This record gives sequence, structure tokens and C-alpha cells, in this order.
Amino acid sequence: MSFDLVLSGGHVIDPRNGLDGPMDVAVQDGRIAAVGPGLAAGADRSVDVGGLYVTPGLIDIHLHAFGGFNAWLFPDPYCLSCGVTTAVDTGSSGFKDFERFRETIMEPSTTRVLAFLNIVGAGMTGPPEQDTTDMDPEPCAETVGAHRDRLVGTKSAHFGGPGWESAGGAIEAARLSGTIAMVDFSPRPTRTYAELLERFEAGDIHTHLYSTRTPLVDKETRRVADYVWAARERGVVFDLGHGNMSFYWHLAVPAMEQGFPPDTISTDLHRRSRLLSNATMDVTMSKMLAVGMPLREVVHRSTWRPAQVIGRPELGHLGVGAEADIAVLELVPGEFRFVDSTRSTMPGRHRLQCHMTLRAGEVVWDLHGRSFPDWRETLPTAWRRE
Repeated sequence: MSFDLVLSGGHVIDPRNGLDGPMDVAVQDGRIAAVGPGLAAGADRSVDVGGLYVTPGLIDIHLHAFGGFNAWLFPDPYCLSCGVTTAVDTGSSGFKDFERFRETIMEPSTTRVLAFLNIVGAGMTGPPEQDTTDMDPEPCAETVGAHRDRLVGTKSAHFGGPGWESAGGAIEAARLSGTIAMVDFSPRPTRTYAELLERFEAGDIHTHLYSTRTPLVDKETRRVADYVWAARERGVVFDLGHGNMSFYWHLAVPAMEQGFPPDTISTDLHRRSRLLSNATMDVTMSKMLAVGMPLREVVHRSTWRPAQVIGRPELGHLGVGAEADIAVLELVPGEFRFVDSTRSTMPGRHRLQCHMTLRAGEVVWDLHGRSFPDWRETLPTAWRRE
């Protein structure tokens, strides 16, 4: 067989297909053509990725790529360089400005950009997400229904009022559109975290799992609340959503010790979280390694599991015929310090670093240029010394 490109000599981790070992990955016409040993001989171009891990392209289901808070980041330079090939914006736009988001960010990006639509019609603009008169489930649901190729559900966030207009509205819009809701929630005496989880159906997402805004872990017993366990049993999804102020070691560590990991690993990447928190996807995954999650699980919760959660089973794996979205990662040994939202640190013995990213079969990030020829091979003939 002939292939456009083969990544040879790497260690493939593909949780959906049960792959975890040395093998090659072949690409033809932008899609996965074969996965197995000895494929390099049939390649038009072969890239040696020995010593590195080859995974499906990473899926970050919580970041900000459009407007709002003056905090969003254009996805390509911040996603592709970290192995992220699919980015899901979470509520930056509402139904009033979604078309502009689609035209100016989604369609021009190399990164596949999907989104949860904000229940607030104006999205994250003005006094962010506090106008209850702009929280209308029907136009929100109609917009989601009209753009199912890009919209995966609805979003509620940052609401400080006493009622359920925001979270309840997003959940209603999700039911009307046949999708899921993601909620960033701050409890009030009139609306508790336990009540939110009761309102959720299987597939709905609570993001910012290890934030102090919700009582995941009891302050006195340090135990994960029983009603949280019950919600997970019902199929409620718990997303990491690191962000600038939403990841705390003192919550992540006891939760992990009790066997309560995030279902999905995500960054809540924006201008502020990119700085001191350094919430890129590769670093966020490294933080989960530091608190004891095995590498295979870290990859699973950054690829196939988020693909399932957002209803895109064609993504997040290296099955033959799938679009060739691929991350090539190094597990770098050393002595590292990782920072949380309190600006306190945890030591780690490994850090993931992205060496290459392929999007639809094209190399779009190559840290050390391993897919390119030596400069002496590209000299014009007239310049070469015989």
C-alpha cells in the first residue's frame, strides 16, 4: 500500500480502539489509512517519532475563542501547538452574535471549532451574563438546531442572581434542541448545587469540577458529597474546566484519592488563564498526572471521552477512515512545579509536551521540525558545492 505520510516508531495510545503500544500510523488523503507495525515502507513521507506518544488529536471542550470579557484567544496558536485539534467554545456567543462568531473565527480556523451557545442572547458581553430579560430558551434552542454542525449544546455561566433564569434556561434550551447543557454554577441560598445536579439529565455537564464555588468536597470530612456520586451514577458529566480561578489542589487531591476524577479534562483557556495558571491543554493534562491519574486515562479523558460527551463519535480516535487529527506528545521526565488557582504549587515528575500536531492529515505544528528536510537538502542547485 502507498501512504501520504507515516508516523513511525511511536507508542500509540488510542483508548477507543484499545491500542496502547508501539506501532505506526499511516495517513492517506487526510484520513487514517492504517495503524500497525511496519507501515513506513509504503510511505511517500515517513516521520520518525520514536520515543514519543501518538494519540488522537486532543479535544478541549471548554475554552473561549470569541468576544466577551476581552479575554478570548484565537484558537490556532493556542490549540494546535498543544495537540488540540478540536476546541469547544463555551458560551462566548449567544444567538444574537453566533453568525459573526461562525464567520470570523470558526470557519477561518484550522482548529475545528465547535461551541456551546450561551443562554444569554448577547453572550459574554456587557455586564457579563446578568440580564435575565435576555435569557430566552426558545431562540437559543432554535439557533442550536439550525447550526448542529457547529453547536453541541447550551451554556450558563457567571450568573449572580438568586433565581434559575440562567442555569434553568440553558437546561430548558438543551431539552428543546435535543442537546446537552454545560453549567458553570455558583450556589445561592435560593439555588443550591444539589438542586442543580437534580435538574440535570444524563449527559449534562457541570464544569469547573475542582472549583471552590461548589461544595464537591465537604469542608470538614473532606469527602465527596453523596449527592455528587449519585449524579455521576445517573450519567451527569463532570468537566475539569481549569481556568484562572477554578482549579484547586486541595479539592483535586482528595477527590482523586476517593476515585472521583473529571470525566473530561479541559482548560477554560483565555487570556488570564494562559498566564499564571498556565492552563494550556498539555499542562492541564500534566497536572492530572501529578495528582495520580495514569497516562492512558489522561489521554482517554482528553480524546475519546470528550468526543462522546459532545456527541461527536467520529472524533477522538485513530480508527481507519477517521479524519487524521493526531497529537504527538513527549512525556518529559524531570522535576516540575505546577501552579493552581491559589498560586500554590505541586511537584510533578513528568510533563507532557506536544511535538507535532496533524489536522486532517496536514502537519500544522512541528516543534523541532522533524517532518521537514535538512536545510542542506533544500539549497538551490546553483548554491551547492560539488
